Amino acid sequence: MPDILMTRIDNRLVHGQVGVAWTTALPGVNLIVVADDLAAADPLQQSLMTATAKSSGCGIRFFTLDKTIAVIHKASASQHIFLVVRNPQSARKLVEGGVPIDKLCIGNMHVGPGKEVTGDVHVYMDEKDKDDLRAIRAKGVDVYIQIAPGDHKLDFEK
Repeated sequence: MPDILMTRIDNRLVHGQVGVAWTTALPGVNLIVVADDLAAADPLQQSLMTATAKSSGCGIRFFTLDKTIAVIHKASASQHIFLVVRNPQSARKLVEGGVPIDKLCIGNMHVGPGKEVTGDVHVYMDEKDKDDLRAIRAKGVDVYIQIAPGDHKLDFEK
């Protein structure tokens, strides 16, 4: 079973907050896995995210969602994984594909057509996002909003 310390939704994927604050807050994390079809095909995005990961002392891998589902169970016991996805749809695909996710931390989700702010944390969701998160929660996953490691965890439906 792969050692996935946390899975995070962040539409920016790996940036300063994910690459430094969260990796520091997750004891033992040594590998960031970006599960995202677009990033897996974009060398420029990969080089920028790799620089951020290296600054925190972590390795980084870029996989499509399907490849993540196919290879995550082959992770070495020495790999302590921080899994990052772009949106709730991606997280749901991984959960339904058998990726053993027990915690899903919702971070940045930008404003977009039909999306409304959730609480006072500037996380924007539409009903599709909420339906996907409810489906993930129904599988026994702890789903919560937490922007930065020191922040309180919030329920996405409140």
